Amino acid sequence: MDFRKVFDSIPKQFDEWRPRYCDELFADLIEYAKLDSEKTALEVGPGTGQATEPILKSGCSYFAIELGENFTNFMTNKFKHYKNFHITNADFETYNFISNSFDLVYSAAAFQWIPEKVGYPKAYDILKSNGTFAMFMMRPDIQPGGGYTDEPLYTKIQEVYSAFFHPETKYKCNLDYDARGKYGFVNLECREYRKTREYSADDYVSLISTHSDHITLKEPYKTKFYEGIKEVIRNFGNKITLYDKITMYLARKP
Repeated sequence: MDFRKVFDSIPKQFDEWRPRYCDELFADLIEYAKLDSEKTALEVGPGTGQATEPILKSGCSYFAIELGENFTNFMTNKFKHYKNFHITNADFETYNFISNSFDLVYSAAAFQWIPEKVGYPKAYDILKSNGTFAMFMMRPDIQPGGGYTDEPLYTKIQEVYSAFFHPETKYKCNLDYDARGKYGFVNLECREYRKTREYSADDYVSLISTHSDHITLKEPYKTKFYEGIKEVIRNFGNKITLYDKITMYLARKP
């Protein structure tokens, strides 16, 4: 199964429920890359644009490469009013880019789908000298700081997962984010940001239904799994709080 294309089957749901990143992250990225109307940026795997508009608003020449055909069409309709917006429906791994052509190459929760030995060298090659390479992702938890202050809710949710969450293929991230230096990048940085989100039982299920291995979950487990998650959250006041740790990895091409 090609997990890279699983999300493309639900573009509207994906756009509605996938969380956005914080303003502080984009302010830092734009400042770090010195983005303005004279610069060019490439976003790898934008999905439906969870990390797109702040970069567009910088005035830079924005390009995106998106593997999903439905996502590409969705992005085209969503951002067509920006004159600096450009997107192509293609595979980053095989697409023939021009070397030394971008001031910024970045990816939000998508670069982990690309084999390290392909992705890092290619990002390095297409960046200009002193160009910025950035990757960021959101890791939510239902305990603040990774602790267990909400242990009863956490425990009950884990019981539902143990009983009914049996995907045919589980997603596993194999990308070593700290390996950038092995491929020539310098000035490696890691910045973290925090925020919280609250969901009702129904909304939380809508959110997790956009995760790759949840999308592919088969019956008879799928219905029982989602109903079990809803029942647990409703029994705890119909509210679940997610404590997000957003991590941004930065580096430069010398």
